[in-house]
Amino acid sequence: MHILLAVAGIFAAAAFWWYRLKYMREAASEVADAVGKVRGNLRRNTLRKKAAIAPVTAIDHPVTAAATVVMAIAAEDRPVSDVLETRVREQIETVADSEKQLDEAIAYAKWASDQVADVQTVIDSTADFLKPLLDLAEKEQLVAIVLAATPVAERHHMFRQRVERLRRKLGLETVS
Repeated sequence: MHILLAVAGIFAAAAFWWYRLKYMREAASEVADAVGKVRGNLRRNTLRKKAAIAPVTAIDHPVTAAATVVMAIAAEDRPVSDVLETRVREQIETVADSEKQLDEAIAYAKWASDQVADVQTVIDSTADFLKPLLDLAEKEQLVAIVLAATPVAERHHMFRQRVERLRRKLGLETVS
């Protein structure tokens, strides 16, 4: 009888530990799933941020960069209208070398300003690209183009801050 009790005790202990290990394995699996979800979210957010600035980082010509920053500042929080596109075109025309270059710059600027939600990102990226390429007069001309492309009546509440940020990023003295 004592042997039967010992076998039953060993069997009960084995069943207890098997049951306990099963739940520990499930808990570990849930923790691993949660970690995987967090990693996936972090990767997706990183990719989303990279994709959001991709149109701006692909700019390789100063005229396109200028058109993009002007369009982004002027059209913040609203779609690019035909009137705004015409005003930006007239302003960028003063710095473009050819009609073809102007058309490409305006088309790209219109597309990029629709793709990138954060105007600060556009300002930062384009200013970093343009700063070493432009002299002081050309930097001032770019700021003047931004101001001329957006009449006072159509300036949004963040317009002044955006222009000041552009001035700072280009290395110009800010106007108070």
